[in-house]
Amino acid sequence: MASQEQVIEALRKINYPGYSRDIVSFGLVRDITVKNGEVEVLLEITTAQETIPGQIKDAVEKAVLSLEDVTECNVVVSVKSAPEAGTGGADQSAPTPPDQLEGVKHIIAVASGKGGVGKSTFVSNLASAVAMLLKKQGLKGERVGIMDCDIFGPSIPMMMGANGRPNVSDNMIHPMVAHGVKIMSMGFLVDDEQAVIWRGPMVMKAIQQFAHNVEWGELDYMFIDLPPGTGDAQISLTQTLPLDGALIVTTPQAAAYTVARRGAGLFEKVDVDILGVAENMSYLQAADGSKQFIFGSGGGQKVADALDTELLGQIPLDPFVREGGDRGIPQVVADPKGLAGQTFISIAEKIIEAVEID
Repeated sequence: MASQEQVIEALRKINYPGYSRDIVSFGLVRDITVKNGEVEVLLEITTAQETIPGQIKDAVEKAVLSLEDVTECNVVVSVKSAPEAGTGGADQSAPTPPDQLEGVKHIIAVASGKGGVGKSTFVSNLASAVAMLLKKQGLKGERVGIMDCDIFGPSIPMMMGANGRPNVSDNMIHPMVAHGVKIMSMGFLVDDEQAVIWRGPMVMKAIQQFAHNVEWGELDYMFIDLPPGTGDAQISLTQTLPLDGALIVTTPQAAAYTVARRGAGLFEKVDVDILGVAENMSYLQAADGSKQFIFGSGGGQKVADALDTELLGQIPLDPFVREGGDRGIPQVVADPKGLAGQTFISIAEKIIEAVEID
């Protein structure tokens, strides 16, 4: 006889339409009753799309009836209308799937538990490396994008050497382009000296606009540069975009890797795969090839082990990486054959292999 646990496991295989995340982790399943082969499932869905409840209801019935000894399945769906974005009243468990990222094949979030680990530097170099590799494969045009969701401290424009204001036509923002990468950032929309002082709903609105009101076009990979921590931006992102996975960036010392490990827990709770861990500022290499572990060693591997994932690479502490970011030329572009450049390219190759283009 089927149990409640078996029903839950069956429902975990049903993704919310347009997402890589299942309806159980979204919190849509409010109650399950199993008695004498009869199963009743209560769903609560917040959406503005009329077709979504029916799709989910049909999928639930099919999944439950496929279980052994289940003779009847009754699915009760409670539907709430989705309020306008930014009102603060949205149900945090049931977002409306995006409908303007059809041309984007894969979306990968890059996160860290704390600031100061070089996450934005990592994103700019990784995206540039992936763009270079795709170009070598013969793919033409800008196939890679960066969505800079670090609303309060956007640094991607400076690190990528992209300046000015993006063009707008037909109510759509056209992303800036640098080093073969399409970029959208709050840094393009505010003055350098202007502080961004926003409350949570405003952050959510900005991220939704970056997703829905930017003409991204055809992209093979989009990388999301998240702010540190597990606040509004991270929650909004997991509810707004269908993520293919997340990358965790840390430095070797305990102050960074212990927080990074906790921060990664957000993605685990919402069933977003952790694709791997990158350890930044791993060591300083001298001219004779010897290494000095300025910030200690082993932190990245500890995070990877704790998350049961791969340590993708250890990026050296290289002053040229910092200088390249200040000048708007990622090190992987300035010196792709150097130690740091080769490390970024190696990580990019692993990401392409893990998340292959359809």
